[in-house]
Amino acid sequence: MAKNEKDSQRQPVRQPYITRLRNYFFTGLVICAPLAITTYLTWTLIGWVDSWVKPYLPDVYNPDLYLPFSIPGFGLVIALLVITLVGFLTANLIGRSIISYGEYLLSRMPVVRNIYSALKQIFETVFRENSESFSSVALIEYPRKGLWALAFVATDTLGEVQSKLDEPAGKTISVFLPTTPNPTSGFLLFVPVEDVVILDMNVEEAAKLVISAGLVAPEFEEAKNEALAKRSSDKKSDSQTKTAQEA
Repeated sequence: MAKNEKDSQRQPVRQPYITRLRNYFFTGLVICAPLAITTYLTWTLIGWVDSWVKPYLPDVYNPDLYLPFSIPGFGLVIALLVITLVGFLTANLIGRSIISYGEYLLSRMPVVRNIYSALKQIFETVFRENSESFSSVALIEYPRKGLWALAFVATDTLGEVQSKLDEPAGKTISVFLPTTPNPTSGFLLFVPVEDVVILDMNVEEAAKLVISAGLVAPEFEEAKNEALAKRSSDKKSDSQTKTAQEA
């Protein structure tokens, strides 16, 4: 009787058939859903760029006009080549002269000049080699005290905004507060330096945290190091104890 009881305890408990099917489904969903969404977004981006570039290509250079099938991504490749070529031309004297003349023409247009100058300044700030914009992630109390929100640190507050805030708030920094699940929209906030808690996570990890509504939390390096140090200390203590017992 005791032997039968031991055998029954050793046998694994079989899950119901419906439960196993559900587990298989969710496992497949975890694998297929990110792949399908990534493929869809990539394909949509390629199609969007192709729809903008291909209509402006000469017929002799447009493969869709003399091939029986369309070549996806051809417009994207042409766009990358054109952008690289513009950057190459801008690096020499003739290219700089052409760009300067084009910017001069834009500066004579009342509405266009404001849009162009603002966009150019933004892109120059973001893509500058030594730029530290949006390289840090922070926590700020928003929308009220006691509630914390994730924000991307843009830069130190400059110009008239900082001069007006010197007396009531002191030194402030400009932060971008993204919304969930779309981090491309959000709010620009000017926060006192002492009210900003800088985090160790990078911008990519913070974006994942925002998009997933907190479900995907990045690994905390300090906690990981503490766990490894504790494990090493425990092993060392066990080894010393074992050595003392043998002695």
